[in-house]
Amino acid sequence: MNLDALMLARIQFGFTISFHILFPAITIGLASYLAVLEGCWLKTGKPVYRQLYHFWIKVFAVNFGMGVVSGLVMAYQFGTNWSYFSDFAGSITGPLLAYEVLTAFFLEAGFLGVMLFGWNRVGPGLHFFSTVMVALGTLMSATWILASNSWMQTPAGYEIINNQVVPVDWLAVIFNPSFPYRLVHMVIAAFLATALMVGASAGWHLLKRNDTPAIRKMLSMAMWMLLFVAPIQAMVGDFHGRNTLIHQPAKIAAIEGHWENTPGEAVPLTLFGWPDMQEEKTHFALDIPHLGSLILTHSWDGQFPGLKEFAKEDRPNSTIVFWSFRIMVGLGVLMIGLAFWAAWARWKGSLYRSPLLWRFALCMGPSGLIALLAGWYTTEIGRQPWVVYGVMRTADAVSPHGALEVGLTLILFVVVYFMVFGAGTVYMLRLIRKGPTAQELLPPGGPGEARTPSRPLSAAGRPQKPLVPDGRPAPINTDKDE
Repeated sequence: MNLDALMLARIQFGFTISFHILFPAITIGLASYLAVLEGCWLKTGKPVYRQLYHFWIKVFAVNFGMGVVSGLVMAYQFGTNWSYFSDFAGSITGPLLAYEVLTAFFLEAGFLGVMLFGWNRVGPGLHFFSTVMVALGTLMSATWILASNSWMQTPAGYEIINNQVVPVDWLAVIFNPSFPYRLVHMVIAAFLATALMVGASAGWHLLKRNDTPAIRKMLSMAMWMLLFVAPIQAMVGDFHGRNTLIHQPAKIAAIEGHWENTPGEAVPLTLFGWPDMQEEKTHFALDIPHLGSLILTHSWDGQFPGLKEFAKEDRPNSTIVFWSFRIMVGLGVLMIGLAFWAAWARWKGSLYRSPLLWRFALCMGPSGLIALLAGWYTTEIGRQPWVVYGVMRTADAVSPHGALEVGLTLILFVVVYFMVFGAGTVYMLRLIRKGPTAQELLPPGGPGEARTPSRPLSAAGRPQKPLVPDGRPAPINTDKDE
């Protein structure tokens, strides 16, 4: 690997976006989860939903802050490291990012304060409306970001005038050929990652013998989400793959480690192997005959282009995307396995008496985020050597910096990111380890109430028992339903 300024700039962007993409994904999933919890509490009146809402909103708040901070760095890099790209395509990517701020971010910011601090200050209906608006804002944010990224993958609705991209049809720009598939795929990935995180938290507490109605409800809701959404994600992935075959056939060839077709023969599916970009072959290939044709062309003997049909300078790095794709798919298969195992245990009445299942759920906790990163690497590295597919090469987009400057800033990013976001992540894990407690059911604070306000970081403080009107400690009224 030649660590010149171009490669270092790509590594720097990949490093920073790897952090940034994780926090918004959890934000998207948790915001919708909180809306569901509050809606269930308003509908049923069961305290367990309110208890879970107040528990997870603390994790959401910390994660939301880290997502905003990490996103600011991404915007600056377009101007510092990729100035030629910004000059060439800024008339499209700039407005799309501005629309995200003017719609999604302003919507989230407008209602976030009410959501976080308005539980005892506004009515239940208005507070629930605020939670829903924040959840809607996160989905709108994903829509605009994915519209921009999808346009870079499958550009449409533009002309090139004076060596600059000029939009001529904004509907075609936004709803470009790959946009619907990428948006649905990404949002479902966020829901899966959140469900796995919630399920892992429940599994950890059950293994620690913290068996409460709130913990059981967490496990139950997480497993239901996996059961319904994980198989849908597999189907969406199939549609997304066929769309990619149409618009980015070199990416599919690299993902499959497929080099050339034999006339009249079907394409096998290579389960494992080691694609060699220099020798133009896949070593140690373990093939399943006809399955590649069946999956990608939906026919028994269909063919699709091999990497040798593309010029060497136009080929993505098959060695990387071959394995990143298989990591994503392999984890997806394990998610479906966990979902069906939990469904079987629920049917047998042993969901809350299966330590092995809880341990599996705990181990699968980070799998949603790992699969998300692996999928992101697949789609972004698979687009190379283009920054705007078929229109502008990545080498023509980078700013005229030297390797020394980019390398030093990369080292600085690594140090600062691990310090700042590492501390934030540890704090979130401590909140999750603490679990839903009686403190979530405390009566409202303030003058004349049973308790007074405390500092914001008291979220991690020790639980207290609520008081009855005469001042005596009262037992927690928890919901016994499972």
